[in-house]
Amino acid sequence: MANYKYKMFGFSRKFKSNEVAPPADVKEAFSRFAEGGDHMSSDQLRRFLVEHQGEVDVTVFAAERIIEQVLHGRHDAQQGLSLSDFFYFLFLADFNDPIKSQVHHDMTAPLSHYFIYTGHNSYLTGNQLSSDCSDAPIIKALQKGVRVIELDIWPNSTKDDVLVLHGRTLTTPVKLIKCLQSIKEHAFFKSPYPVIITLEDHLTPGLQAKVAEMVTQTFGEMLYYPQGECLSEFPSPESLKYRIVISTKPPKEYLESKDGKDKESISTSGRELSEEESSGRDTADFIAETEVEERKVSDQDDEDINLCENKSGQQGAPEYKRLITIRAGKPKGDLEDALEVVADKVRRLSLSEQALEKAMTDHGTDIVRFTQKNVLRIYPKGTRVTSSNYQPHIGWMHGAQMVAFNMQGYGKLLRLMEGMFRANGECGYVKKPDFLMQKGPHNEVFDPQKTLPLKRTLKVKVYLGDGWHLDFSQKHFDSFSPPDFYTKVRVVGVPADAAKKKTKIIDDDWAPTWDEEFEFPLTVPELALLQIEVREYDRSEKDDFGGQTCLPISELRSGIRAVPLYDQKGEKLKSVKLLMRFQFV
Repeated sequence: MANYKYKMFGFSRKFKSNEVAPPADVKEAFSRFAEGGDHMSSDQLRRFLVEHQGEVDVTVFAAERIIEQVLHGRHDAQQGLSLSDFFYFLFLADFNDPIKSQVHHDMTAPLSHYFIYTGHNSYLTGNQLSSDCSDAPIIKALQKGVRVIELDIWPNSTKDDVLVLHGRTLTTPVKLIKCLQSIKEHAFFKSPYPVIITLEDHLTPGLQAKVAEMVTQTFGEMLYYPQGECLSEFPSPESLKYRIVISTKPPKEYLESKDGKDKESISTSGRELSEEESSGRDTADFIAETEVEERKVSDQDDEDINLCENKSGQQGAPEYKRLITIRAGKPKGDLEDALEVVADKVRRLSLSEQALEKAMTDHGTDIVRFTQKNVLRIYPKGTRVTSSNYQPHIGWMHGAQMVAFNMQGYGKLLRLMEGMFRANGECGYVKKPDFLMQKGPHNEVFDPQKTLPLKRTLKVKVYLGDGWHLDFSQKHFDSFSPPDFYTKVRVVGVPADAAKKKTKIIDDDWAPTWDEEFEFPLTVPELALLQIEVREYDRSEKDDFGGQTCLPISELRSGIRAVPLYDQKGEKLKSVKLLMRFQFV
């Protein structure tokens, strides 16, 4: 027993926290595979791992090594695992993680076949209007495994150097060269697969040439670019290991309207504001004006484009254009034309979250067909000035590779992004499900609007949790008693799969045991995420946060698993873990 003392109204109250005991399912598994004995041999452990945990490739030698490492420091040499050792082993995330820790997807397909971990305005330290621009959030994003870094590049005041900032706002700039150097230094800290730099370019041809020189001198042989004029198919992540890739509009497609403001990459039924079109005006005015503008239908846009199309100086620097691997286009027609798939050319298209929501009703299958070969980038609407995020599944359901998120904050939506990219060894590239890449006999593709039949059911059992007494002070949750923990389990995915469950509250226990099971029917398990959050019940105030994680359901390993929890900012807690069981039926 672990004892904790608290002072309350001048009296000393003493609460006991029960030691964590193996749940009944663990005892039953031990008894079954140890064949009634007191210890589990290496061969018996191998059978448990293969038959109960679904780890079919485990050898007796691997089981022997596990036993050696589990027993190291716990006991002198003995003949196998006792029940206590077996339970200890199950609670070790290094041996018993809920998802695979290695890259295991096919990495030889074109880039368009993958969801890619993508940041939005990667240089911002806070809000979209007045925060500092810095290389620090870029470094942090790369260390988390983000593979697409966005930089907005503008001339400095003397027009002889290039700055990174959110244009026409009060954000303080950072030099482009500093951002490029930090990308070079940290690009492959988390993953060997390519880093894509998307440039939102507001430069003169002379400064574009300067950027080309900066990029080539900074990255050297790390920089990949096509030898020909343009690509007919994107290269694969495997072929681009440890390479840097540039994505932007070719210079000749940078056009200006009559009043000198840049146009956004696409207009659907109306005018979508540029990500750079927010100004240094009052935030409330900006939001109000943006909401009005986004409801307008503007025929003037096309007229402005036609008037500017042949302006001199728009060809830009050929050195700059040559470095662009993923070319972003500016379609001049409606969305249906923009989504046309060209046989011998691939490109990138950008849509705001609102434009996607408008388009998906009438053009959902067109978007899926486009993303089978081309790259689609989704970005937050302009009114998200606090750097909030949106529901990423709308983009993923339509095959969008680059669902761009503001990475500098935290919240439940950002946890979904982190959960998706825990898949495939956290390498930042997740192979899209086959159904998003397939065509039927009549060239039909997946329709995101249709509700599909039940495919499988996930059973989740929450046994117990431990480690809070090591990671939190004794009075963190309650000044006068041990915490009252409960666990929330939620599936997020296509609308038909959304579900929420919650365990009972366990009063006054640092090591709660719930032993509760929930079922989640799934129609599209390939895109479903499992959100797990522990909270501490508070009768008078908001329940306290006790840890969370988000896991890709397609990657879950069956059986009894140790599930590490993270804090609100996505940093792993040192000791806090849940013991859970996952089964697919």
